[in-house]
Amino acid sequence: MWPGFKVTLLRRYYRFANWKAWRAPNVEKDPGRLHIHTGSVLLKAQLYRGARASQRPIIVYFHGGGWVLGDLQTHHAYCRALSDASGATLLAIDYRRAPENPFPGAQDDCLGAATAIAEGGIDLGPSNGTIMLAGDSAGGHLALCTALEANGELATKLAGLILTYPVVDHYSQEYPSYTECAKGQVLTRDFMEWFWNLYLAGLDPASSQSLRAYPIRSDNLAALPPSLICTCGRDPLRDEGIAMKDRMLAAGVDTMYEHYPDSEHGFACSQGPGRDYDLWLERCASWVRNQAEGGEHHGE
Repeated sequence: MWPGFKVTLLRRYYRFANWKAWRAPNVEKDPGRLHIHTGSVLLKAQLYRGARASQRPIIVYFHGGGWVLGDLQTHHAYCRALSDASGATLLAIDYRRAPENPFPGAQDDCLGAATAIAEGGIDLGPSNGTIMLAGDSAGGHLALCTALEANGELATKLAGLILTYPVVDHYSQEYPSYTECAKGQVLTRDFMEWFWNLYLAGLDPASSQSLRAYPIRSDNLAALPPSLICTCGRDPLRDEGIAMKDRMLAAGVDTMYEHYPDSEHGFACSQGPGRDYDLWLERCASWVRNQAEGGEHHGE
């Protein structure tokens, strides 16, 4: 199958599957559309205003989909739910996707968007003056990469990370879950290899040029803000997520960790409401509230 056709087909299917799970309205018809200038790139974004915005951080959200499939529509319902549950205003970023814009396009876009927000270049209404970065899967990867490269106003205002089953390393590292969960769920080993190959676009995964794409290998982990991270049992990314949590704790990062052994990758954002979705959404919401109110979390 011609790669471009496969990408188009899977993007349409991913949208349909998420619509079927959530029955979300058309994001294009909802209020809240904004545009963010990041140098020469103009990015679309969707704003969700929180009921207690003045007492909460701005949540900057990066959607999942393997850097290839997701968009503002696929995560529309989840972003609204997270904003409503936490009371925080949330801004979802429509970064450029592979294969049209491979590495480091998405990472540059997310860093540029978060930096512009921190510098006050966009009027997002009231907040408590801080920023949290959040994302699922590839979006969790982008949130981590953005936090690791934050400087200036963004570094000063960064108050937290919400990482939902994030990608943190290349598949060539052969974490056991890549074998144990190679098949049998929506996200398979083959899909993750395909996503990574499209994202790196022929760049040698062992090259120093690609090191920026692997947040777990960073020597700057101690600079990360308080973080909430989850993994799930039936997920090729399970073990790298657990390893990421361990490395963050070892680096002294204030880290809260949740594991959902009976769920698979996508339970939080793509499969619609369910038991573990409800638990994770409430955990995220309470964590945002506690961080905003000065609460502390230590260890697991």
